[in-house]
Amino acid sequence: MPRMLDVSDEVRAEIGDEEAERLLTGDDAPRSYDCTSCRTPGDPETDRTSTVLFVGDETAVLAFAHAGCIPSQVVQVSEEQLQGAVRSITGDSPAAPEAPGAVPQNVPGGQAVLGITSGLVLIGGELHPALVVEPTAPIARPGTTGPGDDFLPLLIEQGFIPVTDTSELPSPLAGWSVLLAAGQLHAVLQPGAEGGGQVAWWQAHQALAVTEPWRTAANKSQRVLVYAASVGSIGQQPREDLLRDALDKAAAAGRLVAASMPLAGTPGA
Repeated sequence: MPRMLDVSDEVRAEIGDEEAERLLTGDDAPRSYDCTSCRTPGDPETDRTSTVLFVGDETAVLAFAHAGCIPSQVVQVSEEQLQGAVRSITGDSPAAPEAPGAVPQNVPGGQAVLGITSGLVLIGGELHPALVVEPTAPIARPGTTGPGDDFLPLLIEQGFIPVTDTSELPSPLAGWSVLLAAGQLHAVLQPGAEGGGQVAWWQAHQALAVTEPWRTAANKSQRVLVYAASVGSIGQQPREDLLRDALDKAAAAGRLVAASMPLAGTPGA
């Protein structure tokens, strides 16, 4: 009987009391699983295990994770994201691109696309998982036609802080989080309108592979540092030391903002 399984109230509300009890008594719980975050094996009879319900527009998928990686929660995702997560969980996903930043997403208004790069950043003698977001063209404020670049001012209005020294940890940003599912990066989530659930600020067309050291660091800290740079500031850097150099230069030029975000579902402050 799996006594280490956690079904949160929000998951129970979605799946119903009967199914929740079947999970807790072991009738529907797996004998083993691959953690939906770190992708290492887990056993609900011996490991503290979270139930994680991914809910799309039309379907929902129940997954399992080490409680130390992700708390039991409901994660709202698009139907496309959900199908991608299913393929990742079942091992049927196509090969993810090896090049960092290969998964852009249209931004509101369609003026540009956002490229995203994952890497580890050394701060205070400790490696921190980081994402670097950079548009491919100047982004105009919604409702305007440009030609100004309002990408960083818009993010500052959302709570991102200008970076002047990359040796300092970015401040936490409440309400935002990074969705890491089945060991791959799926989205950066922001608060919905009028107190609604989180919505995707950036989401991958195809789940983005991250390195095992990056995933390990993320699961250890439960937080990801998200840097955003104005167009042309960072570019595609093949090594993490070159990425850090580019971040330093962008910060010195006043072209970098950042925030610290939890993994999806953990507290935002």
